[in-house]
Amino acid sequence: MIVPRTGRLRALRGRLRKRPVVALLGPRQVGKTTLAREIAAAARQVHWFDLEREQDLRRLEDPMLAMEPLRGLVVLDEIHRRPEIFPALRVLADRPRRPATFLVLGSASEALLRQSSESLAGRITFFDLPGFTVAELPPRDLRKLWLRGGFPSSLVARSQAESWHWRSDFIRTFLSRDLPEFGVRVPATTLSRFWSMLAHVHGQLLNWSELGRSMAVNDHTVRHYVDILAQTFMVRVLPPWFENLSKRQVKAPKLYLRDSGILHRLLDIPDERTLTGHPRVGASWEGFVIENLIDALRAEPDQVYFWRTQTGAELDLLVARGRERLGFEIKLTTAPSMTPSMRIALEDLKLTRLDVIYAGTETFPLAPRVRAVGLEHMVEELRRGVRALGQ
Repeated sequence: MIVPRTGRLRALRGRLRKRPVVALLGPRQVGKTTLAREIAAAARQVHWFDLEREQDLRRLEDPMLAMEPLRGLVVLDEIHRRPEIFPALRVLADRPRRPATFLVLGSASEALLRQSSESLAGRITFFDLPGFTVAELPPRDLRKLWLRGGFPSSLVARSQAESWHWRSDFIRTFLSRDLPEFGVRVPATTLSRFWSMLAHVHGQLLNWSELGRSMAVNDHTVRHYVDILAQTFMVRVLPPWFENLSKRQVKAPKLYLRDSGILHRLLDIPDERTLTGHPRVGASWEGFVIENLIDALRAEPDQVYFWRTQTGAELDLLVARGRERLGFEIKLTTAPSMTPSMRIALEDLKLTRLDVIYAGTETFPLAPRVRAVGLEHMVEELRRGVRALGQ
């Protein structure tokens, strides 16, 4: 089963036409190299450096000497292994007539962002590649995507057992090999236990002190562990929205595992029947939908929040862009209805609109500026969002 990522490919080509350096970011095994190879196949001249190969590392011992003569497309895969290349890219990107365009691939955002912000400000654009989303698949595959997650090898596995084993291997390899490559010195067994613990608080408020007590470490260490997993695209820390309202508002962030398949593996959910009856099924659905909405809306990290008051009014996702405020409630039900909490959020946050994403098939209004969005309709809207990436 091969699923073409046409919308992503078109969008990436658009970025490469506009900027001399494009950073393609995403977790390991998500398909960055595959997408880059599709870009390279259409280029007239291609020079590829795989920084996991010792031979290519030796070729780049003097980056300016190696890359200055090159023309066309230059691909640097796993750029985090040689961050000292960024100053050379700054010089090469400033040449007149742009003789070469650079596509750099990275699996961890922290190192890449730090180096590029110092060396390539104004010259680089970032393109995030998540796993497959509902916008890229036919509606019939949505439940499989939710269960298995968006990593290509997990999603297209020939059986559920094969998908399960792939995710088990991914977790083990990520902890024992990938994280040490990023400079992480925390023992794999410690991070494995911590990651499993986070799976059980998926969709809940982060209590740093409670997590620290469970791990017998201090708050600072817990925050460091979470930051590691966030910077490697494994978890999302969703900040709270708060402003000067009369109501007391929650100021602790919420945490979600970004891939539902990895979440289900850590929660020991092997199949759809187990998922349906699991006490965390609602939280799993919530995180799955949030990731798809953020991707389809092309929302930046500083534009996405949740909102909750001390008295219980809440909103699962708030996207704030300029004067526009879009609210989303996520309900694993076939019969959504207007609630007092939604009315409070609509009024207090002055929402442009509020969409209730539910597990049904129709779309209908619940109140002025509020609608329930059926699952199939949501899929089509997300498809349009992904297609818009290439415009």
